[in-house]
Amino acid sequence: MQTLEDWGGSPLMTTAYAPARHRLSADDFLQMARSGILHEDDRIELIDGDLIDMAPIGSEHASLTDWFTRHLVLAIGQHAIVRIQSSLSLDKHSQPQPDVQVLRAREDYYRKAHPRAENVLLLIEVSDTTARFDREMKVPLYAHYGVVEVWLVDVAQQSVEVYRDPQPATSTYRQMTAYRQGSLIPQQLPMVSIAVEQLF
Repeated sequence: MQTLEDWGGSPLMTTAYAPARHRLSADDFLQMARSGILHEDDRIELIDGDLIDMAPIGSEHASLTDWFTRHLVLAIGQHAIVRIQSSLSLDKHSQPQPDVQVLRAREDYYRKAHPRAENVLLLIEVSDTTARFDREMKVPLYAHYGVVEVWLVDVAQQSVEVYRDPQPATSTYRQMTAYRQGSLIPQQLPMVSIAVEQLF
């Protein structure tokens, strides 16, 4: 039987080898859904070319998302669009699905394409089991593409982290404040006021 030595060794043994990463695009992601590889009830989002399984939605997560939806819709009225657990197109390789997005009003309700970072007035991630991932992966991603304001609702800590003033060059926010009490008023939506005490 021939061995690797008979062939003069293996390139894998003699040369440093790094496998190429195949980053999926948003078009690939959409095609996978259209062809039935992904289904409507699959909770998957595209982050930097990788398919990420989203955590199952627990009762507290669902309740908080519903609470934000009701209060934001009532406060905003026709001034903006409130969208729940839907795709946000950041670039060719990233299409996350935030829990809540408040979008600039448009007559077509973004019918022809998902909203982009510049359309977002406020983005909310409700984090019951995913706080570390959301904080370390998704918040920097939102900063990199210039989402103006992100709220990370940390259920375990009973706090809301408010991120403002994105710095795309460093994928960070200049301001981060954690609230356990008091009122939250989005910079772009002064008609909205949410008491942290009502959330937990």
